[in-house]
Amino acid sequence: MPAQTPVPPYYAVIFTSFRSDIAEGYDQMAERMVALAADQPGFLGVESARESEGITVSYWQDLDAIRKWKANVEHQLAQSLGREKWYLAYKTRICLVERDYEWKLPSAR
Repeated sequence: MPAQTPVPPYYAVIFTSFRSDIAEGYDQMAERMVALAADQPGFLGVESARESEGITVSYWQDLDAIRKWKANVEHQLAQSLGREKWYLAYKTRICLVERDYEWKLPSAR
């Protein structure tokens, strides 16, 4: 199910990645980063999907919360390890969400 976000505006950080063949430690670090982000002030939620490329979208209250998350020491370590061994390439985009809407099957409510 989609992350439960507040009424806009809020921000989305879209992280698109292409993995290397090295898997050791990746899943544990990814789980730790989600848990760590969830404890950060201004964090609103996260959604993630992976096949040949991975896309993780995290939602944040404001740009200051995103800056503080990027500066988090443990997150910086994960970024460094990602560049050293887990990723072939990645791109991060920061977007202002001005509008959102959703639909669900009645049985999914």
